[in-house]
Amino acid sequence: MDIQKIREDFPILKREINGYPLVYFDNAATSQTPKQVMDCIVDYYSNYNANIHRGVHTLSQEATDLYEASRKKIQAHFNAKKDYEIIFTSGTTHSINLVANGFSALLKEGDELIVSALEHHSNIVPWQMLCERTGAVLKVIPMDENGELKMDVYSELLSDKTKLVFCNHISNALGVINPIEEIIAKAHAVGAAVLIDGAQACPHIKPDVQALDVDFYVASAHKMCGPTGVGMLYGKEEWLKKLPPYQGGGEMIAEVTFEKTTYADLPHKFEAGTPNICGGIAFGAAIDYMNNIGFDAILAYENELLKYGTEKLNEIEGLKIYGVSDKKASVISFNIEGIHPYDIGTIVDKLGVAVRTGHHCAQPIMDFFKIPGTVRASFAFYNTKEEIDVLVAAVKKASMMLS
Repeated sequence: MDIQKIREDFPILKREINGYPLVYFDNAATSQTPKQVMDCIVDYYSNYNANIHRGVHTLSQEATDLYEASRKKIQAHFNAKKDYEIIFTSGTTHSINLVANGFSALLKEGDELIVSALEHHSNIVPWQMLCERTGAVLKVIPMDENGELKMDVYSELLSDKTKLVFCNHISNALGVINPIEEIIAKAHAVGAAVLIDGAQACPHIKPDVQALDVDFYVASAHKMCGPTGVGMLYGKEEWLKKLPPYQGGGEMIAEVTFEKTTYADLPHKFEAGTPNICGGIAFGAAIDYMNNIGFDAILAYENELLKYGTEKLNEIEGLKIYGVSDKKASVISFNIEGIHPYDIGTIVDKLGVAVRTGHHCAQPIMDFFKIPGTVRASFAFYNTKEEIDVLVAAVKKASMMLS
């Protein structure tokens, strides 16, 4: 990988913050957008802007073709069996809520759901709401001090009452890669369905939903060089047919009368209203961009950054890293003894370094470690070891100022 050439694709990396070159280490929150994706957005609004699926005029047909071509790109990227198993959504949270809402019609009181202790709030709250509506019971796979799930306890939680298991592929707060293959296989052994939150995995690896045999897999474009406000839900055809529509409106219907409405076939059954057409097309462009670089190369390089960053940060006195599993993505979540993470984040920002501080929408993890939050540095394939050196120097300065 020619990192300097890749960095040329990201205009924002030339910015200065407070007189310092920007060091962007908040990639787990949202990745930066390359010129190729920006050009796709401009091209759409300059040449193709029209509503899709309904129009007989040329612009509508061209926009429809581009949008559906993007669906096929996403299908190919995730290796879904059918293109209509890919549902466009506004992002991971929307995708999870769509499934949770659908299961309201499939659960009864006493049914059990299993969630991992490592989840983002968006993969906790919708299921709690589902349990409140249905009387189902939510059970939790606990974690250990390394940030890894206790898989022996998971095996004990499973029973014939288990209807759905949901877990993130990679923890957004710790970077730990969960053993989702084992989680899926054990859930299927008791007849339960599985939803995997892939928001943090998709920037680093290329999931194969058929090889995983997963029932639902969700992701957001803005984590993988695409725009905000668009994402996808993959669902096995058999499950998508079981779930009722999430929203009612145009596009998701076959026929409407005041007596009865019948619903459209997949994927339109779940895509009510005018979608984020440009976002969907740009999602495909972002996938093209990352595949052109190559996910094997991306993963190998980011692992180098992770190893280098871990070694350098561990040299700082009083610094503790949370999530020390051998299986990690390029995320380092840390604190310095006696210093609030917000204060560190504020000072390093003055030096041009963008990191995330707080509980990262994963408050149960912070409660487990008995901390208010962490400083999270998350690396992407366009970052460099030299930038990590800047981060380390900034953290050292913050530590000295705040001690």
